[in-house]
Amino acid sequence: DTENGEQLYECPMCSLTCTNIQILEEHVDLHLEEHNFSEGTDLELAQQLQTEEHERQRSEEEKREREEFRKLQRQYGLDNSGGFKQQFLKNMEREVDRGRMQPFEYHKRKADMMESLACGIDDGKTKTSGVIEALCKYYQNENKDVRRVWLSAGVDHFHSSFGDRGWGCGYRNFQMLLSSLLQNSFYNDCLRDTTLIPSIPKIQSMIEDAWREGFDPHGASHFNNRLHDSKAWIGACEIYSLLTSLRIKCRIIDFHKPTGPMGTHPRLFEWILQYYSTDSEGGAKVMCTSKPPIYLQHQGHSRTVVGIEEKKNKSLCLLLFDPGCSSQEMQKLLKQNSDGTAVKLLRKFVGGLKEKQYQIVAVDGVLSLEEKAARCRASQVLTSEKIP
Repeated sequence: DTENGEQLYECPMCSLTCTNIQILEEHVDLHLEEHNFSEGTDLELAQQLQTEEHERQRSEEEKREREEFRKLQRQYGLDNSGGFKQQFLKNMEREVDRGRMQPFEYHKRKADMMESLACGIDDGKTKTSGVIEALCKYYQNENKDVRRVWLSAGVDHFHSSFGDRGWGCGYRNFQMLLSSLLQNSFYNDCLRDTTLIPSIPKIQSMIEDAWREGFDPHGASHFNNRLHDSKAWIGACEIYSLLTSLRIKCRIIDFHKPTGPMGTHPRLFEWILQYYSTDSEGGAKVMCTSKPPIYLQHQGHSRTVVGIEEKKNKSLCLLLFDPGCSSQEMQKLLKQNSDGTAVKLLRKFVGGLKEKQYQIVAVDGVLSLEEKAARCRASQVLTSEKIP
């Protein structure tokens, strides 16, 4: 109340005093309207900002997915950037630009490459022969820690060239496997049309032929039924399809998880030992078997198993041909010193193979036409067996 007894009314929101209750109510209503408007504006702004943020995140995610997809396409050779021939020429041109190759050598190698592609036969420039024979001699004289060793017969080593560097390991391993099969008369009938080692583009065409026969339609669709003129990586399923289409009996074994401590795969080593030692007679230290080499695949790379050592302490060691190893390195094995330094290049102990998963393709005979047809039908469902 005022001194003269007049009633005063105070606004609860801003402390303004009024002498009339109606005026105060109108004043408070204005406060409330202003507050409600402000709240509505803030809500709309918040919703707008949230929508814009969601749009931005979605746009970034789509961009990231596109980049990842393009990266995978490039990584696995499915980006339509050309194949063996294009990469071969591009890499040689780069060598000339850097002064590491003379123009006359460029033209000579280009002519050789074009001739190789025209006839579908590998030019042999990355091949090293005689390593298995050199290993036989080495192990006969080795007397330190190897109790027994089993070796595949007559395997030539092939390494990557200007045309397939970075993606050709699967094809090079097939060439290694085929080099052994061609020297084994047991497979003559299957390989009567393949008497020489095919070039990588020819192998791509052979796999496409296997797909057209009906092998592995799921795998074929992954490559859009096309390998030729691409840098597409191939794996165990493509090797299986190609071999089976040639009536070569083989199987895929999937070591889908580690079976030992520290992520190791002792079961893989034991399987390979059994593969080589089956049918081996006698107790000779060096067993030069008739067994074909084994195709060994893991994520991102593949190699060829050409033998296995059993040490005096019972531990096992695989002998691997790696397509990433150059001819210069492989040549050292032909001049093997008694200390076995060069053989270290091939050795892989259990602790040296720690990928999450391995697959192998093992050859085991010849198929009849009926068996081939049955395997073609089976490949449309499942081609691998898992080791528990």
